[in-house]
Parts: sequence; C-alpha cells; structure tokens
Amino acid sequence: MQSRDPGGRCFLDLSDRTKLRLTGTDRLRFVNGQITNDIRKATASSAIAACVLNVKGKLNAHLFASVRDDSIFIDADPALNEALTGRLERYIIADDVQIEDVSAQFSLFHVIGKPPDIADGTLISANRFGQPGSDLWVDSTRHDAVAESLSAEVPFCDRDCAEVLRIEQGVPSWGRELTEEIIPVEANLEESSIDYAKGCYIGQEVISRMKMSGQRNKSLCGLVAPNDTALISGTKLFSAADNEREIGWITSAVWSDRLGKYIGLGYLKRPFNQPGAEVIAKLAEGKLLPARVVNLPFAPG
Repeated sequence: MQSRDPGGRCFLDLSDRTKLRLTGTDRLRFVNGQITNDIRKATASSAIAACVLNVKGKLNAHLFASVRDDSIFIDADPALNEALTGRLERYIIADDVQIEDVSAQFSLFHVIGKPPDIADGTLISANRFGQPGSDLWVDSTRHDAVAESLSAEVPFCDRDCAEVLRIEQGVPSWGRELTEEIIPVEANLEESSIDYAKGCYIGQEVISRMKMSGQRNKSLCGLVAPNDTALISGTKLFSAADNEREIGWITSAVWSDRLGKYIGLGYLKRPFNQPGAEVIAKLAEGKLLPARVVNLPFAPG
C-alpha cells in the first residue's frame, strides 16, 4: 500500500466502475427526474455527485455525472452495472433517451490534489474522497500508458490505500455504508449529493420531509477504538450504559497510520450518534470493546 506525497497528492485507478452514456434530446430533463442533485450544475469540466432513489427515498445508487455537448456521462460502483441501467430504463416512457454501457470503452483515473500534467483524455474536476480532485477519462486502450505517465508524476494509491483514505474522510462506499436500506441523508450525503431547490425526482417527498423535520432515525458516524484492539466491520454496537440495547453497527474499519489508531464508520441511532458518545462493540466469543463516537472526517489526535 502506497501513500500520498508530501503535498497530499495521489492517484487511484477507478477503471472498474460502471460507466454509462446517456444521449437523446430529453436526456437532461430525464436525468433530473431521477437524481437527487441538479444535473444543470454539471459541466464538461466539473462532475456532480448524486443519488438515485426508490419511491421510499432509499438508495438505488450513488453516482457521479458530467455533461458533454451531446451526452451525459455517469459512473457508479461496479456492482451496480446491470441494476443501475435497469433502474433508469424503467422510467423511460415517451422520452427521447438512450442509455449505453461504455464501461469497457473507457478507463477512469482519479487524482487527489493538483490536476495532473497530462494531455491524454478528458479531465473533469470531482470530489470523490472529501477533498478536491480530478477525474481523467481515457480510452481503455490507453490505460497502461496513462497509468505509467501518472505514476511518474503522482504516487499510486491502491485499493487498501483508497479504503483507508475514504474512511479517514468519512466517505461512504456502496455495499458498505450505502445499501438499498439506507436513505442518503442518513449517510451524510446532503451537502455533496442533494439539491433541495431543484425540481421533482423519485423519492423526493421522503427527503424533503426529513429536511423539514430535522430528524433522522440513524446517521453515519466515526468510531475510534481506545486501545490496540481492531474494530471489525459488521459488528453490532450497543449502549455503554446497557450493553444489551442494540443501537447500531460498524460498516467499515481500518488501521490508520496517519491517526495512529483503529478507526471505523458505522450507523448509530439517536441519541448515540453524537460526538463523545461511548458505545460497546460485541466481538467474537462475547468480548466487549468500548468505542467512542467522533466527528467526520477524522481529525488527528
């Protein structure tokens, strides 16, 4: 696992992500009726994050989108390849919209920090890891050559490195923090992925009600282990005052060299989702591990 350079730069290979191209005269109106963010904020040089929901306001997908002259490009987790295409196609009624899977045609790299000095491909600003970065879309036949060029300029962050980085930044991941049982507000996606001023979209009523009430049953939190015992993904969490009262679960956990401790992400019910709250993780063989709730992103110390 390699780390970032002294300036905080690194690059990641996201080429396995699902990539869709939407064309047709109704594409902008159609997409805006499907996502939580406003596609009109996306451009050819700047991508937006957004969610696709079901009618109950729960996640069908989390994605990034950019707009070109004649098309909209969307990318999402690799596991969503068939599901996302099918979900979008179900709502094409009389719209002039075509959806093409271009996953194999393009490689996708992401550079955190200063944009790379490379002429190959299409460069698009995007915030994927809680900090400014750039997406580089290139023809898949150029994958190895571009990866080599980037490596000469920026350290490579492999999958293990990327996992630590996203958890440190409190960024939720599909299949971990983001599932079809989660409402995006619960995953702290309001600021990055929801536009409350845009027009209607599927699932909007639920999201709007949550904003008006200011309440959520659970929320994604940071967790810190106070000793050298590792937090474990999937472990159930209980109240420190009553270790029989289940209050949440751990979704992701890693050792952070930067922070010098085990950290994790997890969902906690009210009122245990407040920074400073003490909770208990029940490990194998009944072992109890205390943990503390902290703000996201994780701060040193």
